[in-house]
Amino acid sequence: MTARREQVIDALREVFDPELGLSIVDLGLIYDVRIDGGHVGITMTLTSAGCPLHEAMTEWVRHAVEQVPDVRQVAVTLTFDPPWTPERMDAL
Repeated sequence: MTARREQVIDALREVFDPELGLSIVDLGLIYDVRIDGGHVGITMTLTSAGCPLHEAMTEWVRHAVEQVPDVRQVAVTLTFDPPWTPERMDAL
């Protein structure tokens, strides 16, 4: 079986930006979700390039997605192109 996109998005909804108190999905920090068998690739951003939590946030994302059934590997890529703006909220 293969993990479904909806399952991955639901798992990502459990990861919250600690400063804003909103999920990273609702904030529009998730730019792309790719699923290939048991491998999931996430492209995401942060609210600012200087965010001191960049390593923690990517680890939280990885851990959340690893809990989805049939996921064997998670790769998280950070990007700042395009930069995040509040207009991205609920974009996914």
